[in-house]
Amino acid sequence: GLSLRKTAQALRDIHGIKISHQQVANYCTTAAICVKPFTDSYDYKVGKVLTADETYIKIRGIKGYIWFIMDAARRSILGYQISDNRGVGPCILSMRMAFKHFKDKLPENFKFIADGYSAYPLAAQQFFHKFGKKFKFDITQVIGLTNDDEVSAKYRPYKQMIERLNRTYKESYRPTNGFDNIEGANYDLALWVTYYNFLRPHKHNGFRVLNHVQELDNADNMPGKWQLLIYLGQCRIKQMQQGEARNCS
Repeated sequence: GLSLRKTAQALRDIHGIKISHQQVANYCTTAAICVKPFTDSYDYKVGKVLTADETYIKIRGIKGYIWFIMDAARRSILGYQISDNRGVGPCILSMRMAFKHFKDKLPENFKFIADGYSAYPLAAQQFFHKFGKKFKFDITQVIGLTNDDEVSAKYRPYKQMIERLNRTYKESYRPTNGFDNIEGANYDLALWVTYYNFLRPHKHNGFRVLNHVQELDNADNMPGKWQLLIYLGQCRIKQMQQGEARNCS
């Protein structure tokens, strides 16, 4: 919830550590590169209902977009993407990130809930065209702000769930006064999703984290937990590299 400059000032005033706000940004970038593979490949035990939405951010004063896809049962963020447009492309990328947790095919009675934006049905058609019946699904669209139809009345709680996620992210985003470049927005989002999925206490989960990582149990404080997440991310990167080496041999 602090800007880079305020973080650098806090480090100086509280801990006596004198580094520039650019060095803080460099540390955050490195940490994001390390933890992102762990966050993206974690086994979230995904349910049968996903809900999605997009919200806007500012990058150098220009409007950009963040796409979120979350598991409605466990509330984990499965797919996320930053884009400079609201087209079908970034929508497909965020869906692809979420669907890789289903391995080979979507479960029976699968539902994907979103608003009335046209990018979602077009992205669903693209998945069916490329992967066939294993990834064939319809978009359940919750239209408008009032329950004027039966579908919207039934599935609006799912839409409200993802909108609360947007507001939670915006609480952390606002103090930054926007981002200077898309790289900064990307590392900030990667770190925030890691925090949301593994470190943030959630009221609906009895003020426990969404996903319990046993390796973090021995950490007494938040810096220690971040260090362990960075280590787990590095281990995951090494596993991916060794897997690619075996595939090439």
